[in-house]
Amino acid sequence: MTDKEEEGGEEEEIKVILVGEMDTGKTSLINTAIGLKFQDKTASTTTNSIVNKKMEINDKTYSINLWDTIGQEKYRSLTKIFMKGAKIVIFVYDITNYNSFKELNFWIESTKEILTEQPVMGIVGNKSDLFLKEEVKESEARQFAKDKGYEFSLTSAKNSAIFCEFLEKLIKMYLGEEIDDDDDDDKAKKKGEKLKVRNIKTKGKKGDLESRAF
Repeated sequence: MTDKEEEGGEEEEIKVILVGEMDTGKTSLINTAIGLKFQDKTASTTTNSIVNKKMEINDKTYSINLWDTIGQEKYRSLTKIFMKGAKIVIFVYDITNYNSFKELNFWIESTKEILTEQPVMGIVGNKSDLFLKEEVKESEARQFAKDKGYEFSLTSAKNSAIFCEFLEKLIKMYLGEEIDDDDDDDKAKKKGEKLKVRNIKTKGKKGDLESRAF
């Protein structure tokens, strides 16, 4: 029996850790993934925490442990400790903050230092609903992920379906399931376009989108 098979009828636990700079929206992504209502503003994470999400894949239920980590520089050494045992690592940056994208190199190298086994890696560009304020071009981020050999997705904590589908894709990759990348890309593009249309319709009198931190 492999470590990916259920033992004694118990659900297999899969550790998923989200890492990245502060204020990139890691907490909001996790909260909406477990069904909590999106909040316009959330306090910066000051302690590493964990929540559990049950996911059914091919008629099997898995216990997904989602780890939320501190992005502040002074806590980086502590965050590294919590990377141990991760099967899936999701690097999160804020599309409106180029520095958060640049610092992905630090988090990627830190992961390589800590984890002895190669986990499944994914990169998420969060806050896609604020596309008019983007500092990181999607094409640059996608190429960066491609060069690293990681999966990529643009997400918004306002639309939990996008992140949940990406999370499921990474879990299936860990489990060795076959992935249809073309279908995933088409779904992501369609959801992204719908999100943009909704935001354009909510422009204020001066034509500016309402800026929200998450």
